[in-house]
Amino acid sequence: MPNGTVTTWIDRHRIAGFLIVTYAFTWTIQGLLAVSGMEASWTHSILIGFGAFGPPVGAAVVVWASGGSLRTWISQIFAWRIGTRWWLVAFGLPVVILAVGSAIYVLAGGPVDFGTFPSPLVLLFVLAWGTVWGGGQEELGWRGFMLPVLQERYSALAASFAVGGAWALWHLPLLLNATTTHGGWSLSQQLLWGVTIFAGSILWTWMYNSSGGSVLAVAVFHAGINAMGLYHPADLATLTQDGIPDPWLTFLAEATGAIPLVATAVLLVVVYGADRLANREVPGPEHVGLD
Repeated sequence: MPNGTVTTWIDRHRIAGFLIVTYAFTWTIQGLLAVSGMEASWTHSILIGFGAFGPPVGAAVVVWASGGSLRTWISQIFAWRIGTRWWLVAFGLPVVILAVGSAIYVLAGGPVDFGTFPSPLVLLFVLAWGTVWGGGQEELGWRGFMLPVLQERYSALAASFAVGGAWALWHLPLLLNATTTHGGWSLSQQLLWGVTIFAGSILWTWMYNSSGGSVLAVAVFHAGINAMGLYHPADLATLTQDGIPDPWLTFLAEATGAIPLVATAVLLVVVYGADRLANREVPGPEHVGLD
């Protein structure tokens, strides 16, 4: 197709165009890593992170092809003036979710070994890394583009589920790569992860809408939730019996990480309502530089 025809098609099919470019970018890079046989390493981790820039690349292509403002779209990652309250939520809610999940885990009889508790300095590094390379970089696409475009026609909850489905499928190369954390999961772990993806999508929507469309806040929140996995008591204990992985303890670890996340998502829908998931007008296409 001539170039003008391509850009016209993308402008008319913004979500489809976004997903095509996003998946093509990420699946090509992470798919090649999956079949390359490369062992887990810092280089491997950096390449995985580079592949995760598919969503912002997809969003940039659609905004450009649609004649939108790339400057307006990308400015969301610098939107830090959201009020002290929301920064406390972005940094503090992951800790609350961790505390609730940990309490459930301990009460259910899960083993704890605080002798291997990571240093708080590790958390600072993981938060910084997670914001710019280990997950947060996705948000200029998922929440900084796809969500507000969908919210022009659909409720915030429906848009969250649509983004969650696309987000989950996007992870396919990681699920097929035995050298990644995702690739080492059992079927039950993958199913629980799928549930948390949709719950997380609701939380991320709530943060994005409530902060007035701050991708920076969502990226920090995303990194914070991911980082809490390091401090869950199950990750401080050896989930094995006589050197053999214990299926019950493994399931308990995953479930107690998922339960508070799902419960929080349900509570947010009840409190804020499915229509906006916020107490303010929600960002639409104009917020990301589109007409």
